[in-house]
Amino acid sequence: MYLVGVIIFYVWSVDKQVLGGHFMKETYRLVITAKEIRGKCPVFKVRDKIVAETPEIMLKETDALCVHALGSMISMITALSCGISFKELGLATKEGNVGYVQCLDPGTPYTKGGTVIFEIRREKIR
Repeated sequence: MYLVGVIIFYVWSVDKQVLGGHFMKETYRLVITAKEIRGKCPVFKVRDKIVAETPEIMLKETDALCVHALGSMISMITALSCGISFKELGLATKEGNVGYVQCLDPGTPYTKGGTVIFEIRREKIR
């Protein structure tokens, strides 16, 4: 009987992922859309998308990719794809499957570029 209990616990624990003390049952795909551009962005147009299924950026579904933009969201992508709350990460004011981040480029008068506001929408994979 002890062995059965150990096997059940092992299967249960392998099936769950622990991130920041949270138990994750689902995996999410992230669709990150350029919602607003302040200034001039040389890479993105409004409605351009980045699609991520951690750990992969889905290049065939991604319109544009920029190191400034990726830098602003890279630390959040894995957590969000595992189900951590947008509100808990400070990316939304209420619970849900949508949050927001901003590009690291400050725009004029500091650079010739501009900053982009991105909407991150989470879609359940499993």
